[in-house]
Amino acid sequence: MTDSFFFFFAVVAATLFAGLSKGGFAGVGMVSTPILALVMPPVQAASVMLPILLIQDAYSVVSYRRTVDRRNLAILLPGAVLGIALGYSLASYLPQAAVALAIGVISVGFALLGLRGRTVARSKRSARVAPGMFWGALSGFTSMIAHAGTPPFQIYVMPQRLERDLFVGTSVVFFAVVNWMKVLPYTLLGQFSAETLKLSFLLAPLALFSTWLGIRLVRRTDTERFYLIAYVLLGLVGLSLGWDGLKGLLFA
Repeated sequence: MTDSFFFFFAVVAATLFAGLSKGGFAGVGMVSTPILALVMPPVQAASVMLPILLIQDAYSVVSYRRTVDRRNLAILLPGAVLGIALGYSLASYLPQAAVALAIGVISVGFALLGLRGRTVARSKRSARVAPGMFWGALSGFTSMIAHAGTPPFQIYVMPQRLERDLFVGTSVVFFAVVNWMKVLPYTLLGQFSAETLKLSFLLAPLALFSTWLGIRLVRRTDTERFYLIAYVLLGLVGLSLGWDGLKGLLFA
């Protein structure tokens, strides 16, 4: 009974965190797969999460479809295609712990710089092609490996200081496209099964509710506070990723 309760708690918590992320609090959803990995193999956890993310993406895209930065998407998505292809090619060989540690360190450093920058004069950066292609590729790669594509996306887009809904809408559409691009590689890698798909769709109502809740909370948060929360979440996620990666490398 204890094991059953813990399993139920884990899948519900993972779905809720993913929904809050899809609602606009980008980054917090990255804890979903690690939470599920507490009660099932990590590969199976990632397989359960992908259909849930696709369901949540559909709701989020409808909600934010009118607030999207098309230039950013045009720059980021081609890079994401390359990153996903690379992640698929290296999925069987690459130590995920090393990727997690590297992304974690970068994320914490960027979050600290961002929080420090709130106390000094800020200048908005433009959406530049070369950096966008690089961070888009890194986002696609880490999303393919471990559903951890948010930090690279944020590192590129957040310095542009987009209006809150424009930032969220761009994030929502970008990751909706990325997640759909991951379906074929996941299928070819044999990561879907009848059991994982059944669990994913049983969680669909909760996935939609948590996304609705995330959207409501974001729309009650002004832009300055939203960016403060985003930087803090990015730092916390970076710490979590870095710690997981370090443990994986030291105790593998």
